[in-house]
Amino acid sequence: MRDLSLHLLDLAQNSISAGAATVTVRLTEDEAGWLTMEIEDDGKGMSPELLERVTSPFATTRTTRKVGLGIPMMKENAEKTGGTLSLESEVGKGTLLRVTLNTRNIDCLPLGDLPGTLLTLMLTNPLHPEFVFEGRTPKGECRFDTREVRTVLGSDIPLNEPSVAEWLRDALKEEIDPIFGGALI
Repeated sequence: MRDLSLHLLDLAQNSISAGAATVTVRLTEDEAGWLTMEIEDDGKGMSPELLERVTSPFATTRTTRKVGLGIPMMKENAEKTGGTLSLESEVGKGTLLRVTLNTRNIDCLPLGDLPGTLLTLMLTNPLHPEFVFEGRTPKGECRFDTREVRTVLGSDIPLNEPSVAEWLRDALKEEIDPIFGGALI
């Protein structure tokens, strides 16, 4: 994968596949350039056995292929920068994936199009799950929650309705770009 937002898209898809009602994405960059990326869900969770082997490319719950590369590739990219990947999961309660990366390391991938990635998740999953984004850098903080959008829209209007999709695109950029724009590119 050529940027971190594509990793985020792939990893969030795991949460969706796990039946999560809410997927929360948190990105925090500190003054020293360390980025912590968390994806937390309330999906079905992983058994201790799967959790133990999930960083192997040969561990997957998919039936369409015998390899799962998202988590192993993210782990490798984090470790290239001196960072880490950790997972916490409990069956029936959900999963928390946490990645730390040194953005000042030459091997750190660029952030990529974070607003576009979040928009893609929302538009390709217009009715559920709910998505929450929380971001913090030395430039400030931002938060976006699809539950708040649905409160205004009502439950019968999907997020991929064209005028809603256009508003989402603009709102995500307005929230995220001042905080992350240029920070990791």
